[in-house]
Amino acid sequence: MIIAIDGPAGAGKGTLAHAIARHYGYACLDTGALYRAVGLLVLRRGGDPADSATAGAAARALTPDLLDDPALKEDATAAAASQVAVLPEVRAALLDFQRDFAHNPPGGRPGAVLDGRDVGTVVCPDADIKLFVTASVEARADRRVKELRQRGVDAIREHVLEDMKARDARDAERAEAPLKPAADARVLDTTDLDVDAALRAALSLIASRAPHDGPG
Repeated sequence: MIIAIDGPAGAGKGTLAHAIARHYGYACLDTGALYRAVGLLVLRRGGDPADSATAGAAARALTPDLLDDPALKEDATAAAASQVAVLPEVRAALLDFQRDFAHNPPGGRPGAVLDGRDVGTVVCPDADIKLFVTASVEARADRRVKELRQRGVDAIREHVLEDMKARDARDAERAEAPLKPAADARVLDTTDLDVDAALRAALSLIASRAPHDGPG
């Protein structure tokens, strides 16, 4: 069983993906962490995240241990991730990793949940369940500000909002795998939902779309 969850930053798809994985006992992969890890590796090597050769080499050198690095949550890493994510060489290097995880979940788990921006459209177009999790950009900015302040960062909402709008535009307009719902994805708007309500809504959507031998 493969569940693909896509959506913009701050919509809650990562939290939701982990909650769904726990509910069903599935493996979970934050595909965005792969791109953040590549971006982080490029930055640590003193390279330019926009350079295809440099970023491609970093993607091929990526090791799983880097996916747990606390620096993946830093703003500089997120910005670098957005730059490397548009490069075909990077995407090709990471595509096999993601597909292998989906079709051969680690630990012998009976299924996998992958969240990102192109899981349902590019990585796993054959996914059994596809969700596109979204929320208003204002709500997403508020969540990001709250998260940053909880980490001790003096975040300014107006700056966070503008950065998020710019990132949305960059992700939606890129030529390589732009951010958009798969044609057969179910859209879940979390603007007015807390974590528990979002999980209940997602499980309902999954139950209504799952194959008879899948979750339910």
